[in-house]
Amino acid sequence: MDATAPKVSMLDLPAQLAPLREELMASIRRVVESGRFIMGPEIDRLEREMASRAGAAAAVAVSSGTDALLVSLMALDIGPRSEVITTPFTFFATAGTVRRSGAKPVFVDIEPDTFNIDASRIESAVTPKTKAVMPVHLYGQCADMDTICALAKGKGLRVIEDSCQAVCTEYAPGRQAGTIGDLGTLSFYPTKNLPGIGDAGMVLVGRDSALADRVKRLRIHGGERRYFHREVGGNFRMDELQAAALNVFLPRLEGWAKARRDNAERYRKLFGESGLVKEKGVVLPAAKRPHTYHQFVIRAPRRDELREFMTSRGVATDVYYPLPLHMQECFRNLGYKEGDFPEAERAAKEVLALPIHPLLDPAQQETVVRAVGEFYRTS
Repeated sequence: MDATAPKVSMLDLPAQLAPLREELMASIRRVVESGRFIMGPEIDRLEREMASRAGAAAAVAVSSGTDALLVSLMALDIGPRSEVITTPFTFFATAGTVRRSGAKPVFVDIEPDTFNIDASRIESAVTPKTKAVMPVHLYGQCADMDTICALAKGKGLRVIEDSCQAVCTEYAPGRQAGTIGDLGTLSFYPTKNLPGIGDAGMVLVGRDSALADRVKRLRIHGGERRYFHREVGGNFRMDELQAAALNVFLPRLEGWAKARRDNAERYRKLFGESGLVKEKGVVLPAAKRPHTYHQFVIRAPRRDELREFMTSRGVATDVYYPLPLHMQECFRNLGYKEGDFPEAERAAKEVLALPIHPLLDPAQQETVVRAVGEFYRTS
């Protein structure tokens, strides 16, 4: 490895947050001194600001992106003897929460270019038991929500958008991820585009204020006032410390997102100049719709060998995701087998995420592309 070449990490969160350290510590100190650790003014502020930014009727702060999915299913009365159509190529929580609700996840293959659920295949998976569709806006680009919502309306289905990787991603002018279907979910896990300082999430409600009230009720054990419970919910509350941190980070989100988009365009230029796309079969991420690049994911021949080589050159990479959900051991009793979803299975063998974080500089990106080129030209 060239000793002068910069090492490139997937994320440099300490450096990203360093300029905000004093403001962050002051916000945390304010919460500690107030003694209000649960459901206080920081939560109220965060919910108002997120609803306004997203153009949603309401934003409900919850304990994690996973819990946002679970409470959304509960709010729509999706449970035993129900089916939810979703993608087999995503983080486990999507289908895992469907199963936890008592419903059955039903998988549909993905588009090969965006890695999102193939909306044209959903109708054939609908049965009398189907109650909802749960598209995932993977890597920061929305699924085909026009087709999905039109189908859902015609079939009487609900739509829960898993927008955990697509905070404030625009689908079309005036329409943001998480506000197009019935409910949308966000994650503020520390690696996300809008990071928390631990686990935290949110449910966006596009239009239905009554549905928003139910989500708020369900996150506090189904109660509308202390010790009086209309229904059984859960403890899905975000704490004040998380909200305080997010209130510091939120005004920086668009700047961070712009840096990611700029980095993506620079990658496209560098890869185009390298000849790797035309000559070596590297496939860059499609951008059919606006993209916020939670991840910059290429398709790469001999992916695992390439990843090992990149590590040896000091370049971090990651694989999201190496095994489709229909092939996971815990879903074996759903009856799926290898070969059922060929696009998802092919993606699992080829996808490789390259560093795309906001602090990535041009020299580091040149190092990344140079390492990819070195692998394919010498091995």
